[in-house]
Amino acid sequence: MPITLPSSLPAFDILSDEGVMVMSRTRAARQDIRPLRIGLLNLMPKKIQTETQFARLIGATPLQIEFSLIRMTEHETKNTAAEHMAEFYRPFQEVKHERFDGLIITGAPIEHLPYGDVTYWDELTEVFDWTQTNVYHTFGVCWGGMAMLWHFHGINKHMLPAKAFGCFRHRNLAPASPYLRGFSDDVLIPVSRWTELRQAEVDAAEGLRTLVASDEVGPCLIEDPAHRALMIVNHFEYDSTTLKEEYDRDVAAGKPINVPRNYYPDDDPAKTPLNRWRSHAHLLYGNWINEIYQSTPYDLARIGQ
Repeated sequence: MPITLPSSLPAFDILSDEGVMVMSRTRAARQDIRPLRIGLLNLMPKKIQTETQFARLIGATPLQIEFSLIRMTEHETKNTAAEHMAEFYRPFQEVKHERFDGLIITGAPIEHLPYGDVTYWDELTEVFDWTQTNVYHTFGVCWGGMAMLWHFHGINKHMLPAKAFGCFRHRNLAPASPYLRGFSDDVLIPVSRWTELRQAEVDAAEGLRTLVASDEVGPCLIEDPAHRALMIVNHFEYDSTTLKEEYDRDVAAGKPINVPRNYYPDDDPAKTPLNRWRSHAHLLYGNWINEIYQSTPYDLARIGQ
């Protein structure tokens, strides 16, 4: 939550430049408060696991959140009970007349497919365009973020020779960004993907800013102010055992898979993995929620205008 200070106080500009949330008394007096409407477009096969991970992060702030679960209209999931989907999820075509303060678009295990070959690609591009009129700020995660960059900027994903798998060190490139408030200079983030973005292509796109990146696995968190969006290609939302579950699954199926790097103590899969990213995960999503709270219109009908 922000600290309210006189705008003429020297500390106001100093703290603002450092990325600390400050608010003038005039602005604070004008604020109205209502629950924030945050949608989750869940493209992952394990719906319950994914919705729980994101709800945990966005529900950790003092703000009241109205959390809406959304699915693609025609796509039928095979990994989550139909009863759960019918009770808790609404198809996009039923919610597209509504407005949201924030929308999270998850990843999907379809990295090997060209975007146009994805069965629900046409509707997903409709979602992307709809965010520009009906969503105040969008957060694309992993494949969802890559797909947004392809749709809005023509930046393609590139297949890797081997899966980027494990916990990788990333550099904080924008310490004063409000989204990185409280971040360390060096951040450990879970990675699990067969594709990558290339920094030179991100840099060549107009208006994009890379906030967090790794020397080993490339750009991670990218800001797109013109489209009111963040894209992250790695997985702050992962539980402590998510990488272990992926590794054990592939081992049991006889698939070639490396032990996730820098995840198990001494890189020994017999040992219990340690969660070393949880605090930064809460910081990132808490900062995102707070930024929305500070600037979204009180009247939902004004979103997109």
